[in-house]
Amino acid sequence: MGKPLPLKRVDDGTMYVSEAKVYPREVSGRLQRLRHFAVFVLLGLYYGIAWISIDGQQAVLWDLPARKFHVFGLVFWPQDFIFLALLLVMAGLSLFFFTAMAGRLWCGYACPQTVWTEVFLWMERWTEGDRAKRMKLDAAPWSREKLVRKGSKHLLWAVFALWTGFTFVGYFTPIRELGARLVPFDWGGYETFWVLFYALATWGNAGFLREQVCKYMCPYARFQSAMFDRNTLIIAYDERRGEPRGPRKKGSLASVLERARGLLSKADADGWVAWFARHQSAASLASGARGTTSIVDAAIHVEDREKPTGDALGDCIDCTMCVQVCPTGIDIRNGLQYECIACGACIDACDDVMGKLGYPKGLVRYSSQNAVDGKPTKVLRGRVWVYGGLLAAIAIGIAVGIATRSPLIVDVLRDRNALYRTNMDGSIENGYTLRLINKSEAAQAFTVHLVDAPRGIALAADPGRVEVGAGEVRSVGVALKAPAGAVRGRVDVAIEVRSADGDTAVREETRFFGPF
Repeated sequence: MGKPLPLKRVDDGTMYVSEAKVYPREVSGRLQRLRHFAVFVLLGLYYGIAWISIDGQQAVLWDLPARKFHVFGLVFWPQDFIFLALLLVMAGLSLFFFTAMAGRLWCGYACPQTVWTEVFLWMERWTEGDRAKRMKLDAAPWSREKLVRKGSKHLLWAVFALWTGFTFVGYFTPIRELGARLVPFDWGGYETFWVLFYALATWGNAGFLREQVCKYMCPYARFQSAMFDRNTLIIAYDERRGEPRGPRKKGSLASVLERARGLLSKADADGWVAWFARHQSAASLASGARGTTSIVDAAIHVEDREKPTGDALGDCIDCTMCVQVCPTGIDIRNGLQYECIACGACIDACDDVMGKLGYPKGLVRYSSQNAVDGKPTKVLRGRVWVYGGLLAAIAIGIAVGIATRSPLIVDVLRDRNALYRTNMDGSIENGYTLRLINKSEAAQAFTVHLVDAPRGIALAADPGRVEVGAGEVRSVGVALKAPAGAVRGRVDVAIEVRSADGDTAVREETRFFGPF
């Protein structure tokens, strides 16, 4: 007989309680298959896109020293910052949109913390075993077997974390070049630092902090309530059907949906939830069942009642499987809590148990609070339409902006040494520097023209045909000249740069100064 595991309640009323380690049980089901699919797709994109090349150029490369950002054949410059700003706005609106409509889907299926933690859990299960074996291993004294299993786990974690850091830096330094310089270790200081830093962050967050990142570090859990209402889709426990809970043998009691008992009233069901939270069973204590913001907090005064038996029982058999599979270690039966990441593990676990007992599935389900209470649910409501409309407008704006953006950027810089120069013949001359940025991936030739020139202002000397290579920045000196006495003070002028093929023309406004 093995050494009994010590049981400890987390919520003992003290000001500070150390975090109990969460040992999530592996579970299978349709939602978990969807999560695993999301993990493979997202990690595949992260690790794979960096190795894709288009016409010899890495498809996605943020070349900070050159101030060029390559995105699938398109080249963006710092002057295109508006597109990045709009993308960030879209990201924020997308979070609002999906949260208002479907709850914390981002947290459960796409958040990097969730994705990498899931992979680290797979490696942990592979090296240390299932939930019971991991708990037993942690409680056992150090031995050769424990050292080998723990060492193997951390070795896998370290390799995977280093590969993650290497890939991250590979989006800023050409990844093939970075890999070629690995064998004769010839990385620069910043490359080495960021590979190790990102690897350490991955190793720590996904290996040790896990649910604590969601509970204490991520701000999203704190302000999500502002986007939730009773129509928002959430992970919901049907306490009217499930309460009062209690163990029983298969086939000993039919589902409440098949019995004359019917469903409990909302007040009575809430009372049972609060009572069970304060009178935890040995199974609940062993599973580490706990909760924070919940229905329990709203029912402080709970009358003592006798434990239900026989026909009085609801459909929940108090197996605590929903707690054992939860990656954040909460009890969803206590109500919606900010630690819930909507991964759906408790749904798959509960459906599996209900199926084995012959009960209808859906005791824990993905639904709205209105639906659980038997009220109509309106998913497509005002705020959803507003968020969706803004997202669509910004997306269209970005697409049109990228499709119509000029491949040429022209900056006109006036000579800072003097406002103007007076020539021997009395004419006035202003000097300028044209900075031409060719954003295309092919060499271009450009000509400089003065348009809408008032008061006889003209080019002092035509720079002629200016060749600018692909992705090159070229500076060209230009002088504008006005006849003697033609200009007093400041005059607005326009300089236009045209491509040799006539497809591109960029007009920039500047100023011409004469005597005041």
